[in-house]
Amino acid sequence: MTTSSATYAARLEIDYPEKLDRFTSFFRLIWVIPILIILSLLTATGNETVVKAGEEIRRSGLGITGGLFIATMLMIVFRMRYPRWWFDFALELERFSLRVAAYLFLLTDQYPSTVDQQAVHLDLDYPDVERDLNRWLPLVKWLLAIPHYIVLTVLFVVALVVWVIAWFAILFTGTYPKSLFDYTVGVGRWGMRVAAYAFLMLTDEYPPFSLR
Repeated sequence: MTTSSATYAARLEIDYPEKLDRFTSFFRLIWVIPILIILSLLTATGNETVVKAGEEIRRSGLGITGGLFIATMLMIVFRMRYPRWWFDFALELERFSLRVAAYLFLLTDQYPSTVDQQAVHLDLDYPDVERDLNRWLPLVKWLLAIPHYIVLTVLFVVALVVWVIAWFAILFTGTYPKSLFDYTVGVGRWGMRVAAYAFLMLTDEYPPFSLR
C-alpha cells in the first residue's frame, strides 16, 4: 500500500508571510543565537574526558535525540510498545526545532516560542504499534533511508543558496519569493518525513520522494 504525501504520518506546513522585517532579517544570524543555544542544550551529545592509566579517553553520549531513537527502537523490538508520553515529547521537540529552523532560514519573523506553534504547523501520527509497525523493521530503517539522505544532502546545499538569495530579496523588497519559500519548506517537509520513518519510527510506509 502506498501513502500520498498529504496523508503521510508526518505533515509540515509553514504560513507564508506577506511581509518580512528587513532589519531583523539582516541581523538574523545574531538574533537567533540565544534560541539556538537553548536548542543545542536540549539536543547536543555529551562528551566526557577521562584519564585512566596515563591515557586520555573520550566518552560520548548520544544526547536526548539519540537516546530517544535507541529507546524507541528497543521498545518496539522487545515490547511492541510506543509510550505515548515520549511520543508527545518527541513531537514537541520536533516542533520547537522546526520553529528555530524556520526563523533561522527567514521563513518567519516570529521569534521561536518554546510553547506556541506560531507559523510552523507540524503534525505527527501516533502509531498503533501492533497494527501499523513491523517488530524488526526499526533495526534497519535507518539503513533503508540512505537514498533519502543522499538526495536531502543535495537539496539542503541548494537550500543554503536559496537562503542567501532570499536574504537579499528580503532586504530589497521585504518579501520572500514564493517559489523559493515553497522550496525551502519542501526540503524541511521531506526531511521530517524521513525522520518520522527512520528515527522516530512512527510508520513503516517508505517516505515519498517529494517536496510537497
